[in-house]
Amino acid sequence: MQMLYNSDSFVVVQMDVPAVKGDAPAPARGGYEIVDKTARKEIFIEGALAERFKQGVEALVEQGDSTEEAFDDYIAGFAGLAQQPVVLH
Repeated sequence: MQMLYNSDSFVVVQMDVPAVKGDAPAPARGGYEIVDKTARKEIFIEGALAERFKQGVEALVEQGDSTEEAFDDYIAGFAGLAQQPVVLH
């Protein structure tokens, strides 16, 4: 687990879960957890959606638009899918 981004509005954490199936290693699983601090909701994305998220972030960096506002606007598109409320223990 590695925190990739933290702003006033969002937190993005990358999670990599190594999968072991019997004696032979299986493909690793993983994805991104996105927490919307203002809506107090979170979502975990994996697979094709996680790959699309990663490619979009890389495109922002390549374009030189790596401002907090640009990242927050991009992340908001994915955070809008969040249904799980954030619960503090």
